[in-house]
Amino acid sequence: MRVMFSAEQIAARVREMGLTIARDLAGESPVYIGVLKGACMFQCDLARATPLDVTLDFLSVSSYGAGTTSTGTVRLVSDLRNDIAGRHVVLCEGVVDSGLTLSFILDLLRARGAKSVRVATLLDKVPCRKIPVPVDYAGWRIGSEFVIGYGMDAAERYRNLPFVGVLEET
Repeated sequence: MRVMFSAEQIAARVREMGLTIARDLAGESPVYIGVLKGACMFQCDLARATPLDVTLDFLSVSSYGAGTTSTGTVRLVSDLRNDIAGRHVVLCEGVVDSGLTLSFILDLLRARGAKSVRVATLLDKVPCRKIPVPVDYAGWRIGSEFVIGYGMDAAERYRNLPFVGVLEET
């Protein structure tokens, strides 16, 4: 395994992102929506780094059937618990890849009347994009490497690592 971003690098970058969001949403009380499970670490750390009155909510979506390859069809697995109508939303993602899942979620949040929706992601895989989606706050733009750690997994493993790594082929 190769470390791409250390725990210290992540903490520093997330702090910067939190302050930027606080400037952009000064005086507001945004809802930070985490896309489970990959965004769990990032969402919580970003909320702590944002000096605003932030509330948290979560949703889960899937584009996978029984296998490990995307079906291309996104479905809602677990919905929000709170009404977001009229609220500023910061959608928290661990990694933005093809854009298919993000596009589905953005349409859902807008249809529910969010006042604004901003996207914050730790990692933005721009070369993997299949459809254009907005990313307002990105920790880093990376290539197509399969990343693990800091909430992101390989077959449900490695989420608890404090850093972002790349599994090296053996």
